[in-house]
Amino acid sequence: MAEKSEFRFKEPGMRLLENEHAYLTFLMNEWHALVLSFEDDRLSLEAGRENMKTLRQKLFEFIEPFKNHTDKEEEFFFPALGNYIGFEQGPLVGIQDEHQEIDAYIGHFFHHTRDNIDLLTLEQMKAVAQDAAEAFEVLTVHFMKEETVLFPMAEKAMKAVDQDELYKKLNTLIT
Repeated sequence: MAEKSEFRFKEPGMRLLENEHAYLTFLMNEWHALVLSFEDDRLSLEAGRENMKTLRQKLFEFIEPFKNHTDKEEEFFFPALGNYIGFEQGPLVGIQDEHQEIDAYIGHFFHHTRDNIDLLTLEQMKAVAQDAAEAFEVLTVHFMKEETVLFPMAEKAMKAVDQDELYKKLNTLIT
């Protein structure tokens, strides 16, 4: 009887991207809890300011590994898969658009928190926390689409030699 693999994917490149998703999801969950705190009507102004400062720090710690991950996907994974499935339509177009959408939400959050957070009202903080909430939602669905559509598609469509070459290019740290 065959042993059950602990990985969802057999190709090392897809395993690597899946592991990066797990790490990024761990970081996301740290800041998402802070986002959710702004939905609590009992949140005080002082607690809101502390949460916003921590949220900003957690997002700052998230953005570099996330950007490193998406840069690798856009530079290596998407072109490799696109050679098999095309670039003009289909799942690659939507996934790449989501990278820009996530960047926009997080960029908007940083734009509105670049000045002294102690000058923001609780309502302003709740509004800006929505940008982080939207980024979290898009990221969650985005990772799921990659893992249920793109990664299996890559494993099925790509030749072994291309899978091996892709792994060599992807095998870098995101932190």
